[in-house]
Amino acid sequence: MHENRQNLRFAVCGTSLGLLLAVAGAWAQSIRPSAPNAPAVPAGPKLAEEEFKNIQALKGIPADQVIPSMQFIAASLGVECEFCHVAHANEKDDKKPKVTARKMINMMMAINKDNFEGHREVTCYSCHRGSTDPVATPIVTDEEPRPAADQGKKPGKEKASLPTADQLLDEYLAAIGGADALQKITSRVQKGTLTAFGGQHFPVVVYSKAPDKRVSIMHLQGGDSVTAFDGKQGWLGVPGRVHTMSAAENDAARIDADLYLPAQLKTLYQKFSVDSGEKIDGRDTYMVVGRTDGQPPLRLYLDKESGLLLRLVRYAETPLGRNPTQIDYGDYRDANGVKMPFRWTLARPGNRFTVQVEQVQQNVPVDDAKFAPPPPAPARKPD
Repeated sequence: MHENRQNLRFAVCGTSLGLLLAVAGAWAQSIRPSAPNAPAVPAGPKLAEEEFKNIQALKGIPADQVIPSMQFIAASLGVECEFCHVAHANEKDDKKPKVTARKMINMMMAINKDNFEGHREVTCYSCHRGSTDPVATPIVTDEEPRPAADQGKKPGKEKASLPTADQLLDEYLAAIGGADALQKITSRVQKGTLTAFGGQHFPVVVYSKAPDKRVSIMHLQGGDSVTAFDGKQGWLGVPGRVHTMSAAENDAARIDADLYLPAQLKTLYQKFSVDSGEKIDGRDTYMVVGRTDGQPPLRLYLDKESGLLLRLVRYAETPLGRNPTQIDYGDYRDANGVKMPFRWTLARPGNRFTVQVEQVQQNVPVDDAKFAPPPPAPARKPD
């Protein structure tokens, strides 16, 4: 049972635990059934209370933001769905932590409204830091406190010596082979091994097609797990179930699917800033942050020596906070005149996996049908 749940949680690689459990069957228990003779209404985004049963603290938010919000709570407290919810009956209020969670959500929203002009400055993670109990006492560290960096230096002096974002993004594009070489790639098929669950290995294949179609297929014992973006809409699938990505998930999938991303980064955000980045695998980095008003930022960590991208951090916005995803890239090799990572590690709070590519084919035919979700299963006839 534990192994099956573990496989299922990981099966939809483009998401994390809350959504996986929803895809696994919670939807069937918690989605509000339609009235048999309900009048037709214009199509449009449903609200949480229209899609799910017994929604209280999250009334008024889009329905597709409920699961990402649950993911944020789970990551902030370091728990799984059953900490608050009754298994296979999410709408029930039998567990005290669920009732407490509603009070905490209302408290958090009131703090932000009354003290921060409605801006979301305080979140679940502000106090919980991955624990079910709020962190109230300062932690004693094992190391001696270090003096503030660059004490005595004039503010902005180090910043003035940093390269510009344009320079760093241009160096990154040149490091992988340049725009001309990149745009000669029209498709890509990568086959390799995905490692997760403390060392378990699964075959994986990733199909990409210019400019922005991508599907990754992980082969599990119980069937394939699929994460796909067809150029407009993303979807996630496990045997017998398909989930259409929310707007936030779609934005992330579009970045992953962009075959020409290094050449288009400058056009994706309104403004960029540069700072010294952290060391990644012993290598010094520059951090380039892309920002657009009303959207979460994108963080890029570029190797100071080679110019290559070592880490990308993106965020999915939810009503309660931002869900982070970190992707580390390594084992860069030349493939048809373009340097590309043959290894990447995708990590979120509570789960991570690594893909090691063993074979790459480029500019080979890839059928558009690979990126389309499977047709709905035919309705069962009554016995």
